[in-house]
Amino acid sequence: MLGLMQEWPLLCHKLIDHAERQHGSREVVSRSIEGPIVRTTFAEIHRRSLKVAQRLERDGFVLGDRIATLAWNTTRHIEAWYGIMGIGAIYHTLNPRLFPEQIAWIMNNAEDKAIFVDLTFVPLLEKIAGAVKSLRRVIVLTDRAHMPQTTLANAVAYEEWLAEADGDFAWKTFDENTAAGMCYTSGTTGDPKGVLYSHRSNVLHAMIAAMPDAMGLSTRDVALPVVPMFHANAWGLGQSGPMIGAKLVMPGCKMDGASIYELLDTEKVTFSAAVPTVWMMLLQYLEETGKKLPYLKKVVIGGASCPRAITAKFQDDYDVQVVHAWGMTEMSPLGTLCTLKPQYETLTGEARLDVQAKQGFSPFGVEMKVTDDDNNALPWDGKTFGHLKVRGPAVARAYYGGAGAEQFDADGWFDTGDVAHIDASGYMQITDRAKDVIKSGGEWI
Repeated sequence: MLGLMQEWPLLCHKLIDHAERQHGSREVVSRSIEGPIVRTTFAEIHRRSLKVAQRLERDGFVLGDRIATLAWNTTRHIEAWYGIMGIGAIYHTLNPRLFPEQIAWIMNNAEDKAIFVDLTFVPLLEKIAGAVKSLRRVIVLTDRAHMPQTTLANAVAYEEWLAEADGDFAWKTFDENTAAGMCYTSGTTGDPKGVLYSHRSNVLHAMIAAMPDAMGLSTRDVALPVVPMFHANAWGLGQSGPMIGAKLVMPGCKMDGASIYELLDTEKVTFSAAVPTVWMMLLQYLEETGKKLPYLKKVVIGGASCPRAITAKFQDDYDVQVVHAWGMTEMSPLGTLCTLKPQYETLTGEARLDVQAKQGFSPFGVEMKVTDDDNNALPWDGKTFGHLKVRGPAVARAYYGGAGAEQFDADGWFDTGDVAHIDASGYMQITDRAKDVIKSGGEWI
């Protein structure tokens, strides 16, 4: 017997619909690429996202088309994201930190038909656009006054392009398993591999990210996603933020300590997420200027192992909670987050830092295990390490085009390529990448 509950497809546009209805006046702040700070609301982003969708459809883009973005974290980028997904097309975030030849290869592999590009990256795109045979529309994320002279074919200023739509548009409806987004991982050997997110996986990941022992955001928070949207969906903050109605502060292209501090201070940011190098620059700036962090309550640090010195500095000198996190593009990306379970809350000093140095425990929706070379599960004893494998509703089951099939098994487990151990409390700690570990006499060394 089946249950009698309603069918309600988990579609990404419902996140921005909810933000508009329940948190419409909540502010979204962005440092624009042109320079000035721009202020808008979830209601306005919703309205403009509908215009993006309407305009894309008028240009002939349809369900399943891949539409790239080469852009920093701004309100325009968010509008493009939701507009693309709203017609059933697939947003494809490109990492500008890759070599131009890699970006061109990725765009050709994905068969991107259009691209939204920030002013910063127009010169980069000019170098490679001729090699991308599927590309037929370029939308530069600026207005007419700032539109540069360009060799790009079929290029138009975003605001001018958007003005041709009135927003009288209804989101398209489709199966929740329809592809919503695409991101290529460069953390593997060989050519980059495409990860294809579904609407369902994105919405479920947004819910996972919002759990108290994950990102733990609420509508009372002011969140600064420094981690780029091209870095595994800004760790889901572009979706969980609207879902729970947190004020979003988008940093644009400036990641230096002074620029990040300015936003933290003027916008009274309570939560932020970034890689360790960003926090090193901020802490150095604070050290040099003597400034404090009166509003910031929590930072999530991932993308690389977090040095103990950063954790200690934030907590001891600025009373900011540090959450060490681990994940992968293939996981949407959250895998584990290191908050303290009750048995560890009273720890202090080095003992506390020992726990916080671990990558943490997985939230509901992420299963993990470590195995030996014969795929036998290993004990959670905090010392027996092996291949780290994961599965869940926001974990990839294959790569785009069938590449890397050997990393997925018949039971749905994805081999992360990491070597790790898990302790009796469920805390995981990565010790190395499998390809970098040597075996001697059957033992990892």
